[in-house]
Amino acid sequence: MNIHVNANTLKYISLLTLTLQNAILGLSMRYARTRPGDIFLSSTAVLMAEFAKLITCLVLVFNEEGKDAQKFVRSLHRTIVANPLDTLKVCVPSLVYIVQNNLLYVSASHLDAATYQVTYQLKILTTAMFAVVILRRRLFNTQWGALVLLVLGIVLVQLAQTDAPSASGSSLPAATTTLPTLTNSQLPTQNRMLGLWAALGACFLSGFAGIYFEKILKGAEISVWMRNVQLSLLSIPFGLITCFVNDGSRIYNMGFFHGYDVFVWYLVLLQAGGGLIVAVVVKYADNILKGFATSLAIIISCIASIYIFNFHLTLQFSAGAMLVIASIFLYGYDPAAAAKAKATTTTIHPNPNSDMEKLLPRV
Repeated sequence: MNIHVNANTLKYISLLTLTLQNAILGLSMRYARTRPGDIFLSSTAVLMAEFAKLITCLVLVFNEEGKDAQKFVRSLHRTIVANPLDTLKVCVPSLVYIVQNNLLYVSASHLDAATYQVTYQLKILTTAMFAVVILRRRLFNTQWGALVLLVLGIVLVQLAQTDAPSASGSSLPAATTTLPTLTNSQLPTQNRMLGLWAALGACFLSGFAGIYFEKILKGAEISVWMRNVQLSLLSIPFGLITCFVNDGSRIYNMGFFHGYDVFVWYLVLLQAGGGLIVAVVVKYADNILKGFATSLAIIISCIASIYIFNFHLTLQFSAGAMLVIASIFLYGYDPAAAAKAKATTTTIHPNPNSDMEKLLPRV
């Protein structure tokens, strides 16, 4: 029983932490891409996040092996080198995650923080679709209804942000505008349509990679940290290729770490930490539940944007936010478990602890 409680507690702590991390990450990415001064190359930041994740996971694997160097090396050889077919399976999410993270930087560069955060939550829908197709997972009718509510809420919030006045009081153009407060000539022109398509592409890739990674994680006797060592080892070559294909000339002329400062390094570590939190979450909860918890980041990031980016709260945004919150509770409702709990209360005295466990979302 204690093991069950500990695992359940870890699951919800992970989901809460992921919610906060996603909200802070979205705000930080937007600020980093629109602040005055030299702008860093996003492809290099994605690559450095993979290096940070690799080092962290190697330390965790070393700790799992009892801090024994020989056992640590043998474990790496047995899992990665001596089992090439299993390692190759990780190539798919490795490539997808690199492309997805680069698309997120493109989206954050061209969409305001609220619109970026809201649009990216469509990954919940793509995750649900891939869960049904790849994992053969069955969703209740109430869960399908929750997904519809979620999409409607996201659309309302996005439209509210599109129609909301900017900090100066004027409406944002539908296509292209340049941030007036920034003087750096290297800042990209704000192209809302490009940012939208980048976010939609990232949503599709996120749904596929998350479910694929969940499948290989739960289908083999390999620790989540060792899986992430494999993931990062294979992501780094893809990241290097992306750097020199997209930004080769700028890296040659300005240097690999052009525009880096303390805030950029903080952003790199934040992005790397988010990847590890996802790894913990998929071990203790399914991807769809993780996505719904992450949708709370919409509320947090938009509230923070009021004070950081002069975000304007509208009635339409409030209605969309309420739909998102309603969808979270609706998805966690299990009609079969509720009916069983009701039948039990008519025959025996209920155990308060047992009732609480029955009301928890299914995992």
